[in-house]
Amino acid sequence: MTRGAPVPETVTLHVPFRVVKRGGRKEMQLPEDAGLPRRTDNTLVKALARAFRWKRMLESCEFTTIAELAKREEIAPSYMTRVLRLTLLSPDIVEAILEGRTGPEVTLARVLEPFPKAWAAQMEHFR
Repeated sequence: MTRGAPVPETVTLHVPFRVVKRGGRKEMQLPEDAGLPRRTDNTLVKALARAFRWKRMLESCEFTTIAELAKREEIAPSYMTRVLRLTLLSPDIVEAILEGRTGPEVTLARVLEPFPKAWAAQMEHFR
């Protein structure tokens, strides 16, 4: 068996990526044009689901106060208040979180911090 060209002993492969911390773990981040789908941040998705569930429970008058609901859920009312703020996020941001299209800078800790009420300002805030 003969070959047309000699096989090199060393092959160098260049893969552009960077390591970022996301949700307390390290993750490889590929360039935007890599074409691979991003993974959703399950912690952030779970917080969104809880926020909208709690909002629905409060609006249906199942519970009259946040303190009452927090007691039933066995969490601190202050934490519940911060999570409930996620219901004020723009639909575009919520959709991006659910589809995993947010960057590594959008973490649960970051979205629980105060953010602008105006949806256009939120887009700039989370860029």
